[in-house]
Amino acid sequence: MKYDFDEIIPRKGSHSYKWDYNTNENILPMWVADMDFRAAPPVIEALAKRVQHGIFGYTKVPSVYFDAIISWFKRRHQFHIEKEWLLVAAGVVPSISAVIKTLTEPGDQVIIQTPVYNRFFSVITNAKCKVLTNDLLYRDGKYSIDFDDLEKKAAHPLTKVFLLCNPHNPSGRVFTKEELIRMGEICLKHGVTVISDEIHCDLIHPGHKHIPFASINQTFLENSVTCISPSKSFNLAGLQVANIVAAKTELRNKIETALKVSELYELNPFAVEGLIAAYNDGESWLEALNEYLFENYNYLKNFIEKNLSKFKVLPLEGTYLVWIDITASGLKSGEFARLLLEKENLWITHGTLYGDSGEGFIRINIGCPRKLLIEGLEKIKATFG
Repeated sequence: MKYDFDEIIPRKGSHSYKWDYNTNENILPMWVADMDFRAAPPVIEALAKRVQHGIFGYTKVPSVYFDAIISWFKRRHQFHIEKEWLLVAAGVVPSISAVIKTLTEPGDQVIIQTPVYNRFFSVITNAKCKVLTNDLLYRDGKYSIDFDDLEKKAAHPLTKVFLLCNPHNPSGRVFTKEELIRMGEICLKHGVTVISDEIHCDLIHPGHKHIPFASINQTFLENSVTCISPSKSFNLAGLQVANIVAAKTELRNKIETALKVSELYELNPFAVEGLIAAYNDGESWLEALNEYLFENYNYLKNFIEKNLSKFKVLPLEGTYLVWIDITASGLKSGEFARLLLEKENLWITHGTLYGDSGEGFIRINIGCPRKLLIEGLEKIKATFG
């Protein structure tokens, strides 16, 4: 079945955070992680059917919802999940927040690998904990892990949690099994629990494979909590649906209590129907999407090499978020982004949003029809070419 990812669907005036946050009608937004593609047909059909029912009361999460998750992760990622390990929540960030509050006390420390998704900083500080940065090592145009620094920070007596982002946003890394094992062993050695944010786990590009951290062995499973959602892969962020995988009963019960205290444990009817349809019937659409995204990446990479060769496009192993080294411009990341916005009405994200180590980089969302991608690239060329 062919899917038309080239179709441009107007989103202005749809109360889109991405397209309507800035009131300038001429803005081309390539910032927030939200794709400009219509959702998979089975999802649209399932939601339309639910709308036709016409009653949108409080929703009980049915067994088929959990069955869909279990089947998907077994089929796609060889990750065996038991139904009782699963908790539902209204989003991955609220899930991470609840888990951190469960595992820490005010004043404890949480490790993150910067540059990293900006909301990681806020969920840690909102829990009154301290952020410890294990900066990824940038060498020869790609990132690797500073294991010595990770061990040093994990060994601190106040360090209780390692918040892992895999696939990694914004670097585009998909960590290897060997990297995950070494990170996991360091955390076990020092009594640090791993929270693995795997929201981009289905957006994987050729030559790479996502390995759920908890799937590696029983010990890692019991020393971790995994946060998952179809929201990025199937462009369903507005449905506010996520799931937490916690195998240890005592820990899971505490997380469930934290979710209930924050009133984050109930789902709306569209979240339930959207997830079931995506995981049960959306696989062919996802495969086609990944192919299109990788073609977008290759187009961007070739365009930059031809027209803006002083900049470096980092390898995209997963996600639809491209990380670009713009240090050769001689500008700070924030100034670079500001110029694009002011001169060309192009909205991209400056690297320092993801921590100090993001200086000298920008992030571009390529989850859009190629015509829009080309338009955005031409705007960068007009300013810096």
